[in-house]
Amino acid sequence: MEGDCRIPVACCRPRVLVLHALFWGLVSLRVFGSALLNEEKSIGTVTAVKPEAAPCWLLEEFVVTEACVRCSDFNTKSQLACRLTGYVERVNCSQSSREEYKSCRSVLMEEHLFWKFEAAMLALTTLFTVLVVIRQRRLDRLASEKVRRQIESI
Repeated sequence: MEGDCRIPVACCRPRVLVLHALFWGLVSLRVFGSALLNEEKSIGTVTAVKPEAAPCWLLEEFVVTEACVRCSDFNTKSQLACRLTGYVERVNCSQSSREEYKSCRSVLMEEHLFWKFEAAMLALTTLFTVLVVIRQRRLDRLASEKVRRQIESI
């Protein structure tokens, strides 16, 4: 019972600790580096956009005239608003009275993504539950074998 709570000696070796530090350092660098790159891209696009070229819905109040709909394949390639999410809504700006398209997130798309996430989590839960049961049975078998050997030696 005592041995179950201890950290294995192999995990405390300097080589293993260095490998762990290297692995988690690379993971952290990848995560934070991608976040920094996305931030730099968004900053770069904001500074490159001129006030005249900015969509009116960024600068003034607007009213949604057409609900969020899926873009066609042609629109996805040709319109910037369709490229972001694949869904677009038509808005009418109140001051300039211009009609433009604005990228949006569809309720159906969000629901689909939610259920995909739930299915993935259920699959992972099942997988790790099976792995835990298999490992526990193996450990129980080893403990029984150890007890049997101790009894036989008496």
